[in-house]
Amino acid sequence: MNSPADSVQRRPRTLAHELVDSLGDRIRDGRLAPGVKLPTEAAFMAEFRVSRTVVREAISKLQAAGLVETRHGIGTFVVGPGDGSTFRIGREQLATLRDVIAMLELRIGVEVEAAGLAANRRTPEDLATMREALDAFSAALEAGRDAVSADFQFHLQIMRATHNRHYTNLMMSLGTMMIPRARLDPATAADEARLGYLRRVNAEHESIYDAIANRDAEAARAAVRTHLANSRERRRRAASLAHDDG
Repeated sequence: MNSPADSVQRRPRTLAHELVDSLGDRIRDGRLAPGVKLPTEAAFMAEFRVSRTVVREAISKLQAAGLVETRHGIGTFVVGPGDGSTFRIGREQLATLRDVIAMLELRIGVEVEAAGLAANRRTPEDLATMREALDAFSAALEAGRDAVSADFQFHLQIMRATHNRHYTNLMMSLGTMMIPRARLDPATAADEARLGYLRRVNAEHESIYDAIANRDAEAARAAVRTHLANSRERRRRAASLAHDDG
């Protein structure tokens, strides 16, 4: 019998996943050709009878898969059907606490240096997109919701601020699955302890943003290392508890 550290309860497919599948099919069969600007959120809401939140989550997942890219202040455009040979980590590779801890170790190795590069290279536009993601995170907390999509967008914008496409491509290949609670935390309304944790995450994000805004590369690296190490240690404690209970 598997322990909580060895398996994760399968969740039903979401409306966002269904929208991703539908739009992905259109991209792969050429109905949405590379370079084409996607319709507005309102158009997707009307066509698929879903909320704005569902549309935004689906677009985020398409970005993570490398099928579309959003150009700040312009819109979202089709990149192409993607290349099956590119590096990727599938859902089946993030099914346990141990898998997620391994992902966090990878992220520490990559994102710490990326934060230093971002501090040196960021533009005012980069800071603006980071701030948008932080504001979206805060708004989700105020509404009592989680903020996985905004969390991912904040980290993705740091990669983009390196102005090194390889960092961006790697982050997009990981997608929102790289956020630990997107895989292992219950998909239920946040309780007080969970909200407290998310507020700490938000504060850590602000520290990263401040260091990048101040062009302090060493502080940016330290802030990202602290942020991701805290998340890793939380998962290690959870894995230890699961082992003790098993």
